[in-house]
Amino acid sequence: MDSSKSGIVTSVCSVSGINDLGIWVLVEDSEYFIPFAEYPGFRDSSVNQILNFSFSPPSQLRWEEIDMDIELEALALPESFPLGFTK
Repeated sequence: MDSSKSGIVTSVCSVSGINDLGIWVLVEDSEYFIPFAEYPGFRDSSVNQILNFSFSPPSQLRWEEIDMDIELEALALPESFPLGFTK
């Protein structure tokens, strides 16, 4: 057996908290806050839907069931990515 072969690269990501203001997501060594006020698509989602997400390195979070994608840069520098929702 040769143990020198590389395995599959995995990234550590998880939801670290949810409250009435938003969601905290831990991606590798950084934690990001996703406020419901700026991402209202999460407000009516179930906890299971929020917990079920994927991370596509280097920078995309994806919630398939909710049909939401967020770039980490938008969470790290929200002033550079103004959101505007219209009815």
